[in-house]
Amino acid sequence: PDYHISKNKIELSPKVDVDKILAQIKSKYKKEKIDLTDGIRIDFEKKKEWVHLRKSNTEPIIRIIAEAPGESSARQLAEKIMADIAAVS
Repeated sequence: PDYHISKNKIELSPKVDVDKILAQIKSKYKKEKIDLTDGIRIDFEKKKEWVHLRKSNTEPIIRIIAEAPGESSARQLAEKIMADIAAVS
């Protein structure tokens, strides 16, 4: 099947605790398969899609990469995670 990637970033205030935000996202999706090798990768196996969140070491941003079968699905997954981040930041 065709898979599509949506690359995004969220700019945050320098005062925001990015590690705390990532911990809250990790907790919210704890029932999914999570890989902490380089940031947080959440695999949604039933939907065959994933999202990867990674903080920058040089800027107050979080990079979000989502992959899903279909361009709109990848974009919607990224937007959902960005809304989750906005809700906890």
